Amino acid sequence: MIRNYFKIALRSLWKNKGISTIHIIGLITGISCCLLMIVYIQHELSYDTFQEKGDRIVRTIMEYGDTKDNVVKGNFTGTKVLPAFRANFPEVEDGVRMYKEPTVVRLDTDVYNEKRFLYADSSFFRMFSFPLLKGNPANVLNAPYKVVLSASASQKYFGNLNPVGQTIRVGPNEKEYLITGVAADCPDNSQIRFDFMASFTSLKNARTEPIYWSANYTTYLLLNAPDAINSLRPKIIPFMKREMAAEDDDNFYLNYDLEPFNQIHLHSPYDSFEPNTNIKYLYISGSVALLILIIACFTYINISTARSLERAREVGIRKVTGAYRHQIFWQFIGESAIITALAIVCSIGMCLLLLPAFGNLIGQNLAASELWHPKICLAIIGIQIGISLLAGSYPALVLSRFSSIKVLKGSFHRSNSGRWLKGSLIVFQFVISGFLVIATLIIQNQLHYIRNKDMGYNREHVLVLPMDNKIKNKLDILKKEWKQHPDIVAVSMAASLPTNILGGYSAWGNTIAEKQSIMVRGNVIDEEYIPATGLHLLAGKNLTEQDVKDASYNDEDKDYFHFILNETATAAFGWTPEEAVGKRIVISGRPGEIRGVVRDFNYTSLHTAIQPLVLFPENWGENLLVKTSGTNLPATLNFIHKQWQRSVTHRPFEYRFMNEDFDSLYKSETRIGKILSLFTGITIVLACLGLFGLSAYTIRQRTREIGIRKVLGAPITGIVGLLSSYFLKLVLLAFIIASPLAWFTMNSWLQDFVYRTEIHWWIFAITAGLAVAITLVTVSFQSVKAALSNPVKAIKTEG
Repeated sequence: MIRNYFKIALRSLWKNKGISTIHIIGLITGISCCLLMIVYIQHELSYDTFQEKGDRIVRTIMEYGDTKDNVVKGNFTGTKVLPAFRANFPEVEDGVRMYKEPTVVRLDTDVYNEKRFLYADSSFFRMFSFPLLKGNPANVLNAPYKVVLSASASQKYFGNLNPVGQTIRVGPNEKEYLITGVAADCPDNSQIRFDFMASFTSLKNARTEPIYWSANYTTYLLLNAPDAINSLRPKIIPFMKREMAAEDDDNFYLNYDLEPFNQIHLHSPYDSFEPNTNIKYLYISGSVALLILIIACFTYINISTARSLERAREVGIRKVTGAYRHQIFWQFIGESAIITALAIVCSIGMCLLLLPAFGNLIGQNLAASELWHPKICLAIIGIQIGISLLAGSYPALVLSRFSSIKVLKGSFHRSNSGRWLKGSLIVFQFVISGFLVIATLIIQNQLHYIRNKDMGYNREHVLVLPMDNKIKNKLDILKKEWKQHPDIVAVSMAASLPTNILGGYSAWGNTIAEKQSIMVRGNVIDEEYIPATGLHLLAGKNLTEQDVKDASYNDEDKDYFHFILNETATAAFGWTPEEAVGKRIVISGRPGEIRGVVRDFNYTSLHTAIQPLVLFPENWGENLLVKTSGTNLPATLNFIHKQWQRSVTHRPFEYRFMNEDFDSLYKSETRIGKILSLFTGITIVLACLGLFGLSAYTIRQRTREIGIRKVLGAPITGIVGLLSSYFLKLVLLAFIIASPLAWFTMNSWLQDFVYRTEIHWWIFAITAGLAVAITLVTVSFQSVKAALSNPVKAIKTEG
């Protein structure tokens, strides 16, 4: 019986090759999109699931400020947190402090800039599931100047040789590190990825002595049970109050929150060593995948229903010859299952083919092997069963209940409920399409707003180069040589770029009560930072070279600072920009006076409001900024490169543009914008196929009516208008439903941005115009064909 159903299904598909092709193409498109999205979502959900102790690991989040209500938060801590918590809280079984410092690594004559050079306590390989291919986890990091290489780094530097026992030279001072182990490469779905993991004790003593305020490190705690976080959290606040009182810092608020390790990648606002993903965007991606699959099913239903007239006589003959209703029902379900199976097989092939390109589009490394994850295989089986039943059941039920006598006489009629259902499917499809078009336009408009908003600084044509002590010692020579080039505007050393300033400091002024302060963001700069970044001075003057020298004695009795404040900082002190100039303030133990005030600029992403900011000079920095005019940039880059090679012999020439740092702030928004743009276009195509199917069904049902109208003198334009008006009403109804849904949803999304665009009327006008245009083009193709047909044949069609 099943074999017979299979033969009949194949014969029917072959007999109607054209419509079957549309069936399969629609399903292939929908299922392929769904599978691509499922692979992406599964990849994001799989982050850190390989960590055996992940359910017991938490990350500490530092909260500090002048009061509990005015704090700076971040995924950084001082070095004292781990030993203090381990000694005082029984819930803390172990822990590890980590620090990331991109640096230069040398082996003989081979020199490379290494971005994933991390430091960690000796407990690292006990806590985290990064298997060692060579070396003993107990002692690979148990002393200064020991380092573990990843398998890729080992291959890069030593080829197939065993590197254990060999040495490499690290940093500008070429400190010798002993290689004690080789670890398997970190998985792509890990928030901790390293090529070099060095012992934490290798850092300078001044940086590792136990203090709370050196907030430069990431601290993970291993708890004794997964639920121990609930008992540990309430103990931290009173403990830190006692600690601050003991250190005579009780006028400050300092506390630590705890983040479950397995939730960091999708739920934390603070990145780990690799960028996070916002869980909201996974929900959006999953919803889009499901909607595309539903649209593909509805398209199938509509086209299958459009074929029902052709197959009604076939059903009647089968019934007359003895076929039961359930046999006919399962015959059509079988056809649906075969089409779905063919579509799934093709979709898997398409997915494997498109996965690298899709991964590249959204900035993710999606491996083909992820498609065979057990959960994805179950999803494929679910898609097969779901589409077979959903897409095949309605046509099967409709066709199987036809009266065989009426069908053979050609006198059967469709119910209005069937017509209503088909119209509802079209409305639903275009509600989804309209919603996605509006959402995509709003997201793209916000991204356009972000790219074109005046951030208060100039990020165009600014090169960012690495900085270390050796480069700093030759900075005067580099500046002198580079600035001889007419297209180099300024050269500056700074701790942070204006795109993302994270450092937090306490500030006192004579307008603030004793033992009180305000919290400010801060950045170490030099005298050329403002011209290099294009900050706008509102009052006072820029820093001078002498100001930098005055703050660089490394002697508290000699150092004197000149500060640049933003408008928000001067307002927090109670001054206007003009009044602030010359006022004396203290920034975290740095006494000095205000040299100038700059216009407020967005020194973090637009998700965050501008807070008080202080810029001050010191003789150090992690970034070297070279501002160019942008004229003949290749020649300018070549000039910078040559001068670098001449003066900097210990480090390869590598650079990036400040724009890249800016773009990285909005990776999640850019990714979801690309996903929505791509799949919105696909959704529109699928909706058009559904509209094509229903219009074919409707026009064929009204063939006789069209013939009669033509005989009575109806013009072609009148017939086309008559046939198109019904579908225009459906599509406009869909637009009316989609518009408020999209407005409320996207207005909620925009609330995440402190600085945002408006939802403009023209977005809805474009969507409505696009819907009308698509409807007219899709329906008119068949309407004109029907209107031009021979009226005599048309009248006989249902006669």
